[in-house]
Amino acid sequence: MSSLAPLMGRLSQLFSPRLCMFSSTVIIFVGTIVTSTSVSFELFIVGRALTGAGAAGVLIVATIIVIQMAGAKHRGIYIGLVNSGMTVGVSLGAVIAGALEPKIGWKPLFGIQGPLSLLAGFGLLYGIPTNYITSRSEYAGLSLRKKLARIDYSGAVLLTLTIILFLLGLSGPRILPTPIILSAIVLPVFVLNEVYIATEPVIPVSVLKSRGTLLSCFATVGFMMARWSVLFYTPVYALAVRGWSPAVAGSILIPTNAGFATGGLLAGVFHIRRNGSFYVHSVLSMALFPITFLILVFISTTESPWGGYMVVVFLNGLITGASLNYTLVHLLHLTMPDVHPIVLSLLATFRGFAGSFGSAIGGGLFARILHRSLVDGFADAGLKHKKDLVRRLVGSPALVRGLRGKEKEIAVGAYEEGLKSLFLASMGLAIIVALFQAGTGWKEPIEKEAKAQPDEVDEEGVGEEESLIAGS
Repeated sequence: MSSLAPLMGRLSQLFSPRLCMFSSTVIIFVGTIVTSTSVSFELFIVGRALTGAGAAGVLIVATIIVIQMAGAKHRGIYIGLVNSGMTVGVSLGAVIAGALEPKIGWKPLFGIQGPLSLLAGFGLLYGIPTNYITSRSEYAGLSLRKKLARIDYSGAVLLTLTIILFLLGLSGPRILPTPIILSAIVLPVFVLNEVYIATEPVIPVSVLKSRGTLLSCFATVGFMMARWSVLFYTPVYALAVRGWSPAVAGSILIPTNAGFATGGLLAGVFHIRRNGSFYVHSVLSMALFPITFLILVFISTTESPWGGYMVVVFLNGLITGASLNYTLVHLLHLTMPDVHPIVLSLLATFRGFAGSFGSAIGGGLFARILHRSLVDGFADAGLKHKKDLVRRLVGSPALVRGLRGKEKEIAVGAYEEGLKSLFLASMGLAIIVALFQAGTGWKEPIEKEAKAQPDEVDEEGVGEEESLIAGS
């Protein structure tokens, strides 16, 4: 998903975004069917890779379509709706899967996603206007052969290889240096290809040189890394510290994802109703984000009221939803309209990195602290020969519910310490990314300043849509 995301902006320029979206849902359909019918681990992984390839186009192209079709007054709310749909799916998926898997098994869970994705694909195919942009695009009159000839294949391969190698080095139980080093070697080759060889690069040179784009991407990946610590580890808190069952523990994601949807929608409905800079609001929302982690550090205990915990994770999601909305529209202000599809794809790619970074770096930190706390706790209590128990507890927080007496007390305490350390680290990271966002600046591109502002033609954003259509 992360490796193919940067290509979707370019493909949506060459081909119809409507067809790109439909093709993505078909690939998801194939991936889920392969997954649900797999009889080996290798085939299962192939199915998940196919599903990720299809998913790369869904959220990105949906955002591109919203940006191009919605006027300035309604852009914020529609971006919020797209993000809300994504997070509601994540929230419901965790709860529904946790409840159904013990009853029907994992294969039917993947299998039922196939027809649902295909149904959604046909809904998009017939619901999106057939010529809302392609009939007026510079590529509209080109044949399929000529469109295929405009693709920067060498750049696409080099960029995909760079990302795959980089994520491969981070995706295992330990960081693998060889793929990361190879990724660092391929990356400058990709940049040189885009600058000196490609006639129509996957990522234009103007985007590669944009300070606002670069810092926004770095701020987003760090911001979402901190956010993933909540999504990954609040269910762990519910399992190990509160003693909830696996099916119920997933429900802790409901308030934080509800907050995410609410924050994006509130920002879109009441504030993001114009073009221009949202610098102060993007920086302020990111500056508020670390406060929620500081509170989590103190309330991730067995004694804290669960209602208060739900409120804090809701606020964490609320700030996240608003911040992502503000930073996205501010990045559009910092870049030229003709590269907006590329910029959105790049931003989504860095956002996708956060899951791998969060699991590799944050997960490694949490596992090390948890392991050390368990070993020290059992040693201090005089409980010897607990190496196997420590290994199983590090791998499965649900085992804590089955312990009794001193063993359970030590395990709960170790999980509390690990969670507090993780949320403290997330707070520090959130402070750093707020500084990155502050460095993006508030001035629009010089080239854009020299032109008459097209979005001033009509306060509903019609003029801006015309410029986006021409640019794409």
